[in-house]
Amino acid sequence: MIEMPPLQFAQTNGIRMGFYEAGPTDDRPPVVLCHGWPEIAFSWRHQIKALADAGIRVIAPDQRGYGATDRPEPVEAYDLEHLTGDLVGLLDHLKIDKAIFVGHDWGGFVVWQMPLRHRDRVAGVVGVNTPHRPRSPIDPVELFRERFGNSMYIVQFQDPSREADKIFDSRVEQAFDFFMRQPLPRKDTGPAEPPTAGLGASSKLNLAFPQMIAAYDAKYDPRKPILSAEEKKVFVDTFTKTGFTGGINWYRNWTRNWERAEALDHTVRVPSLMIMAENDAVLPPSAADGMEKVVPDLEKYLVRGSGHWTQQEKPEEVSAKLIEWRRRRFG
Repeated sequence: MIEMPPLQFAQTNGIRMGFYEAGPTDDRPPVVLCHGWPEIAFSWRHQIKALADAGIRVIAPDQRGYGATDRPEPVEAYDLEHLTGDLVGLLDHLKIDKAIFVGHDWGGFVVWQMPLRHRDRVAGVVGVNTPHRPRSPIDPVELFRERFGNSMYIVQFQDPSREADKIFDSRVEQAFDFFMRQPLPRKDTGPAEPPTAGLGASSKLNLAFPQMIAAYDAKYDPRKPILSAEEKKVFVDTFTKTGFTGGINWYRNWTRNWERAEALDHTVRVPSLMIMAENDAVLPPSAADGMEKVVPDLEKYLVRGSGHWTQQEKPEEVSAKLIEWRRRRFG
């Protein structure tokens, strides 16, 4: 049986946001858990229970475009100003002045932006797999195109025809079968390979996730699933209902976010923790090298043997680290 608190709703920043809350409401500062792509608040189910059981107030929203939360039509409604503004509005709804923001994958980009844009609402930040970096000197989408080519999924997501969305929307179960697996055992020479098992000739594509999923057959995938059948059904049912476009629209704002961040001071001036996953092929631990230059009060923690879905692959370890760090730094 999967344990989740009851779904609640908040009017925030022009949308209705679904969220889950557990733990004592007088605990401060509470912990806000922000999911990545393609995920939902349910991705934090293990941490919600563990933190609440430890006496910590915990809040996990379905973010804009996902799950029980509204999915506005305009692409620019998914930029970082909106995504961080949604979290401020959620704090306002719950009458919370400051919180610790924890983000995995895309949620990590959002939480590292919180102290840059809303410093007075942030007690601390935890990045799970996603590091904080100084602003790139050139448009990141052009960087991805240069480094990985036009087939790289983030570059493909910029295509206004939305072909990638259609591939995911027509193969929801296939997508979660493909994504939600542990990496194969790492080679001695470096991090785990990108998830290309079960793809035949398509495995030559570099991060071309739409084509990988279109060609994918779970029968031939040697990687171990990280979700039970019951857990997978939650993701599949949710994304069958919502589609993938809301989450992909976050990627369609990459250039806009980069352009509009030029005037920001990119130094994070709150207590921060970086949780890295040893075998994440897309966001390896090396991506966090040098973070101390822009995050002066930083601790790092390595989760060994984990791929990209760290809080679901190694839930007890991630929860224990969050609890230990929260208690040590905030009482």
